Amino acid sequence: MVCDNVGVMGIHEKLKSLLANEAVTMTQVSKRLLQEKNYKLSMNNLSRKLRVKTIKYVEVEEILDLLGYDIEFKKRK
Repeated sequence: MVCDNVGVMGIHEKLKSLLANEAVTMTQVSKRLLQEKNYKLSMNNLSRKLRVKTIKYVEVEEILDLLGYDIEFKKRK
């Protein structure tokens, strides 16, 4: 995931879009976080954090790792 021009689409919207593109539900993400990473984040909490834009960077990293993505920072031109 390239974080370029985040102002146009915030990380919350990008993450929601990515989950939709990967056909993965927040419930599936929550279960996998617990099973594979022993990280407890319920579907309700994940949904709330995305809705109110309070998800932590480390949580985004964990979710993206489950889906096989990396965060990449790129210098603007």
